Amino acid sequence: MTERCALITGGTSGLGEAMARRLHDAGHTVLVTHHAGSHNADHWLEDQAAQGYRFRVYEVDVADHEACQDLARQIEADGHEVDILINNAGITRDATFRKMDKGKWDDVLRTNLDSMFNMTKPFIDGMTSRGWGRVICISSVNGTKGQFGQTNYSAAKAGIQGFTKALAQEVARKGVTVNAISPGYIATSMVAAVDPEVLEKQIVSQIPMGRLGRPEEIAATAAFLCTEEAGYITGANIAVNGGLHMY
Repeated sequence: MTERCALITGGTSGLGEAMARRLHDAGHTVLVTHHAGSHNADHWLEDQAAQGYRFRVYEVDVADHEACQDLARQIEADGHEVDILINNAGITRDATFRKMDKGKWDDVLRTNLDSMFNMTKPFIDGMTSRGWGRVICISSVNGTKGQFGQTNYSAAKAGIQGFTKALAQEVARKGVTVNAISPGYIATSMVAAVDPEVLEKQIVSQIPMGRLGRPEEIAATAAFLCTEEAGYITGANIAVNGGLHMY
């Protein structure tokens, strides 16, 4: 297997952490980003190192175009060429549309959708010039089926799917694949914050498999898309949702 360099946004928690560990296990150099104030990155690195995982952490606001440009320059200065980019960072600011203010709309669209441009733009030319690359964008089941109280989130996640399919067509002949993964409800801290009664009665009860997904199941899907064997898969939106929404 050829060792590659992977960059994962929002890589120090939840799905991002699971994907970082899985790609590390596959022998890749793994760089992760985190947002300032999200948690103590040094403590996270120490904890990961104690378990045999060595990552490089960069601080960046993926909603800030110039900050992402600076990040790309820093990564290059550190001697890394990004072969695998996983656009994972995202937030929620839920409210019914009638009660949603412009701030909640903008925060989610900028972080979840504008970040696709901000983070992919600095690295895509390097991938195409080298003739190999993998871009994976984390969308959501709610980008396809919608969700009450999430017009901002659902719009952003639907936009990710369109971004993925369009970019995939542009770079396919250059050896670069671009795919989306749309998780359903996964056992992360974001889902854990939901009221337990609501979680059980309104979410888990609607999932044919009768359980939440595991972060490792999303990580396994992402890891496969990064392999040589997945080289003929591009422009796909892969649903990993326990049967909650089939399309």
